[in-house]
Amino acid sequence: MRILIANDKFKGALAAENVGFHLKKGLEKAFPGASFDLCPIADGGEGTARAMTTALGGVWTSCATIDAQGRPVEAGFGWVAASATAVMEMSAASGLALVEDIDLNPMQASTLGTGNLLLSALRNGARRILIGIGGRATNDGGLGVAVALGYQFKRDGRAFTPTLATLLEADELRRPPALPGCELIVACDVDNPLLGPRGATRVYGPQKGVRDFAWFEKRLEHLADLARRDLGADHRAVPGAGAAGGLGFGLMTFLGGRLVGGFDMVAAQVGLEARVAAADLVITGEGRLDGQSLQGKGPVGVARLARRLGKKIVGVAGAVEDTAALRAQFDLLIPVKPADMPLAEAMRRTGELLEAAMTARTPALRALSP
Repeated sequence: MRILIANDKFKGALAAENVGFHLKKGLEKAFPGASFDLCPIADGGEGTARAMTTALGGVWTSCATIDAQGRPVEAGFGWVAASATAVMEMSAASGLALVEDIDLNPMQASTLGTGNLLLSALRNGARRILIGIGGRATNDGGLGVAVALGYQFKRDGRAFTPTLATLLEADELRRPPALPGCELIVACDVDNPLLGPRGATRVYGPQKGVRDFAWFEKRLEHLADLARRDLGADHRAVPGAGAAGGLGFGLMTFLGGRLVGGFDMVAAQVGLEARVAAADLVITGEGRLDGQSLQGKGPVGVARLARRLGKKIVGVAGAVEDTAALRAQFDLLIPVKPADMPLAEAMRRTGELLEAAMTARTPALRALSP
């Protein structure tokens, strides 16, 4: 019997790869002699890079860069040597969590650190880069990425390094002469354009401290106008261009990025469909399974794929919301947190609880086996 364990993280408790380890350990008691395929998954948010790196058999590395406010930071990313693939999250360098200790200053916040991360991967020989762009602290349209990659901005014929504050002075934009080529796939689950009432500034700017919408809108529009005139690229209206403070636009414009759904990116890159097809039983889960899980979350994506391929599917979570819509996606739902256990304790003991839950539900699990 072959069992696929394709789970997301239990947020705040265990990374996806650790959850899979404990699920396997518990299932080995229920299915002695079974073979296991551990495939950590994610939906493009926090933890995606580590989960994908593990699923692809890569290693974790890091490079020195800066955070959104220009302070030194060490940012990690995954490296899969067999395919020369880098796996990263912009939040590792330009994330909101990195600057929560200081007052937000969106007029100075830059994606330069993310650009440095991308450049490090390219210099390492990356032929493909996978990047998630959630958790951002910037609203610069990818200006910092452009600067890091070597795009040249000019003012009255002379090169200068623009910031958001000085961007309107730029009257010319030129590509770098020797930027390495690569396939850039961007995990993006929003469809906002760069500008306008549904754009980066008005919809997501307030989360990052933006108050003067007109100030930012004018600068992002100028950046888009330069790119259209001098680079022949106009991605401002593409769904997702407004993601991550306009980084969706920047990655399409400055590195030829292709925007895809977060779970779709993960599933395609780890060969999830083939792995589900080869399994007799599929186990998935995350910290909580509820109504939000139905809105593009990884475990429900796994469940829908298993259903399509005629496989039995089990959902495991710290807590499960008992609704008809959720039950319809799974053959069996297993909550692992005892009702009378405090949440803090359950989070400390997540690994133990996962193993115990698998053992306790052995009869029900065996009933699903072919």
